[in-house]
Amino acid sequence: MPQDTSDPTPTLPCPSCKRPITWSADYPHRPFCSERCQLMDLGDWASESHRIPGQPVYDDLLSGDLDLTQH
Repeated sequence: MPQDTSDPTPTLPCPSCKRPITWSADYPHRPFCSERCQLMDLGDWASESHRIPGQPVYDDLLSGDLDLTQH
């Protein structure tokens, strides 16, 4: 019977730069290859470049919509 020589550690592309990385402690920023790619992705979410498709679950409240006289 042939011995399985495949590496059990998965390899996947970095979501930002697509560089292949191994899912291991050697890449502490996984699934990203580096802190730079991780921060670039965070910036894209913060600037709303990345969005989850669909309708919002709630409407945004503006401070003018609040009735502060009720307790």
